[in-house]
Amino acid sequence: MTRFGIVGGGLLGMTLAWDLAKAGHDVTIFEAGPRCGGLAAPWQLGDVVWDRHYHVTLFSDQTLRELLHELDLEDQLRWVTPGTGFFVDGSMYPFSGTLDYLRFPPLSLLQKARLGATILKASRIEHWQPLEGLTAVDWLTRNCGRATVERIWLPLLRAKLGPHATRASAAFIWAIIARMYAARKSGAGRELFGYVRGGYDRTLRRFEERLTALGVRIETSCRVERIDGLPGGGVGIATGAERNRFDKVVVTLAAPLAARVCPSLSERERTLCNGVEYQGIICASLLTDEPLTPYYITNIADATVPFTAVIEMSALVDRQEFKGKSLIYLPKYVASDDPAFRSSDEEIESSFLGALQRMHPKFSPDRVSAFRISRVPYVFPIPTLGYSERLPPVRTSVDGLFMASSANIVNGTLNVNETVRLAKSLMPALLAESVAPPLSAVAV
Repeated sequence: MTRFGIVGGGLLGMTLAWDLAKAGHDVTIFEAGPRCGGLAAPWQLGDVVWDRHYHVTLFSDQTLRELLHELDLEDQLRWVTPGTGFFVDGSMYPFSGTLDYLRFPPLSLLQKARLGATILKASRIEHWQPLEGLTAVDWLTRNCGRATVERIWLPLLRAKLGPHATRASAAFIWAIIARMYAARKSGAGRELFGYVRGGYDRTLRRFEERLTALGVRIETSCRVERIDGLPGGGVGIATGAERNRFDKVVVTLAAPLAARVCPSLSERERTLCNGVEYQGIICASLLTDEPLTPYYITNIADATVPFTAVIEMSALVDRQEFKGKSLIYLPKYVASDDPAFRSSDEEIESSFLGALQRMHPKFSPDRVSAFRISRVPYVFPIPTLGYSERLPPVRTSVDGLFMASSANIVNGTLNVNETVRLAKSLMPALLAESVAPPLSAVAV
């Protein structure tokens, strides 16, 4: 039996603990927050408990569905085919099917044909590595034309990546298209979106119960201050006055945070960790009396709107889950050091609700019964050119110390399914008895 310490109780750390404990190992999770879950953790919004950030399960998310099956929750998944909207040039357009696409005014018929062909081409690409050598803007321009890129793609890239939009590789767009195309293909020609009744609050509670039943110790509200290799072998974790020794430790923190708490890393490893650039998120959640639209997601290609998209969970989730209210997310993706993180709640609320009212003149802030803001500086790495060649190692130079985070999802987009897949892919390295050369990237 090997003693494992898992630093970070998000779904990556929980899944690692789950598989390690099932393999007969002794596992302890250290989580700085009051409960496990990471970006998937729930919170209280008015009198509703739901996910702090928006999440959806696609029918094609096989790895996540297998985990939910193990937790006896797969039968609690509810599937729907929600609509999609597009806000451009100050107007709202439906964008849910072929007819909507053909009628979409901002693009000509030829531009629509090239856009459709580009999406089909991306869905058929099997080897993504060459796409890391091209920027998304260049690749899209070659395939869609400059006008479509400037009118549609570039605003969407800026909404997601801000000033780094033109630096993102074509692999970023490929990963997004591939996931959505797989969802449509696996859903008998339509995109099936799902959620577990009760949201991630229910899922995480069940997960914690099952982990505890397997003997996993979960230390919440426990901030790790230092992780070092020990002279007699093993790895030490310091949490205040406590010193804990483990045979192996897996750090699931964002790469720059991992470098801070692991001073024994080599200079090169620390440089690689600190070289990973992250996007953060400022995400507002609000409860309103009525839905704004029938769309689950409204994509926004308008620079005057201060948020990335409008996510209406009530188009996906039964409103009874929200006590008859409509739950809306307004995400704004920013660089991890963006000054927007220092904006007050009042400033963000005024800006976001003002823009929402401009988009929907019938909307009134008086109909908002709860408004709350989440700020997370490290969400996902910016997928720049050649990104997979500059990853920090999973297996470090410190014997028994491993690092893994969203930075290691090199051929997918950040979502719960990819996070669970990453955890599964790490198991052979974690269970290997001999020390092997550093493992830099894990393709999932």
